[in-house]
Amino acid sequence: MSHQKFKDCIDACVACAVSCSHCATECLKEEDVKMLSKCIQLDLECAAICRSAAELMSLGSEYSAHLCRICADACKACAEECEKHAHMGMEHCKECAEACRRCAEACEQMATAV
Repeated sequence: MSHQKFKDCIDACVACAVSCSHCATECLKEEDVKMLSKCIQLDLECAAICRSAAELMSLGSEYSAHLCRICADACKACAEECEKHAHMGMEHCKECAEACRRCAEACEQMATAV
């Protein structure tokens, strides 16, 4: 499996990982960090899974599709949590939710393409 075939998905995963890491960092700066603990946890988990998925795709791994299915699930969970806070005016959560939704879609397409 050529990694070039999945460049869009790799790019979406990398962008999502960056957005999730940024969101977690910004959440830690908010006044009520405890209220954001689930968001922070999902941000960190999603970023780790996205980085792993991008790495496996770039290697042309036979496990890419399997991990991309998991990545899509993690991205959806993170997006749902971030959307709760986006409605409270937290722009970093809004941006993260959008990146997660894009990544979930790209990962689902990639996983069904192989």
